[in-house]
Amino acid sequence: MTTAFSPFQLGDVTLRNRIVMAPMTRTRADATDGTPTELMAEYYSQRASAGLIVTEGVQPSVVGQGYPFTPGLHTQEQVAAWRKVTDRVHAAGGRIFAQLMHTGRIGHPSLLPDGLIPVGASAVAAQTRVFTPSGLQDCVTPKELSEAEILDTIDDFATAARHAIEAGFDGVELHGANGYLLHQFLAPSSNRRTDGWGGSLEGRLRLTVETVRAVAEAVGGQRTALRISPGNPFNDISEDDLETTYGALVEAINPFGLAYLHIAETGGRSLTNLLRKAFDGTFVLNPNTPGRPTGVEELELLEDGTADLLSYGVLFLANPDLPARLADGGPFNTPDPDTFYGRDAAGYTDYPSKS
Repeated sequence: MTTAFSPFQLGDVTLRNRIVMAPMTRTRADATDGTPTELMAEYYSQRASAGLIVTEGVQPSVVGQGYPFTPGLHTQEQVAAWRKVTDRVHAAGGRIFAQLMHTGRIGHPSLLPDGLIPVGASAVAAQTRVFTPSGLQDCVTPKELSEAEILDTIDDFATAARHAIEAGFDGVELHGANGYLLHQFLAPSSNRRTDGWGGSLEGRLRLTVETVRAVAEAVGGQRTALRISPGNPFNDISEDDLETTYGALVEAINPFGLAYLHIAETGGRSLTNLLRKAFDGTFVLNPNTPGRPTGVEELELLEDGTADLLSYGVLFLANPDLPARLADGGPFNTPDPDTFYGRDAAGYTDYPSKS
């Protein structure tokens, strides 16, 4: 598997291999101000042998937070704290992008300052529950964003991207997947608007396209990436005509010269192959492997050209030295789901490396 462990040029950044650590929420940020902690710096630096690390979702604004103990990039205190993370990763020879994630209607007023409620494309509540400091709670009906508020949200993403570069990140990945805000605008089940930000396919694409444009203008296309998950029903999303929707989205973002497009594969490989062919740049795949984590078997997707880079989630969570373990064919530490989300080192920084 020479391709998987060979260097790869991602824009101006040289990756040591083609193995990507996928973004995974871990809820270890400071509870009061959303700053990353020393424990988080240790966690990411342990995994710096990845060709590229993509962080957990980072909220670009106060109202973009949908879970407790998640980090932000909208204050100077958060920028300074993230700099400690990126410095540690770079000192270990790694590369790291920040994933910017606005959760939209997925959230709860108890997670926000007084007077704020979650926002969305339309006033349609997600039929799901979210974690809060007092336990699982139903999602509330979100506030439908006005056009002025949509433009402010786009600006929040661009500002957070500038903050990410100031904090030492090599780039940013916009989270357009998993039923969060950008995905909520893409999907007709959550976007019931009849103005220029909904209704037609062009209208539903508009927020994602304009956010990508704004961030690429703010920090450069080669420092900007997008993650999508076509057809993923997570967080009460329903989509149809995926080839048309996502084919049009890829066509619309191609001119921005992005660092990469990251596909969290939910459906069949045929759609993945269509989007791979349509996208002009680097193609990152988090393959669909029902019932098990992505493993050694998927390395062949790099060899046969299905993807340029391959992202690993749960297996990277439990194996800080995952590229070396993949190269050796294992063995692999077993992930402990009970510690995926937490406040301490257990199941976070205490998984052993082979050496």
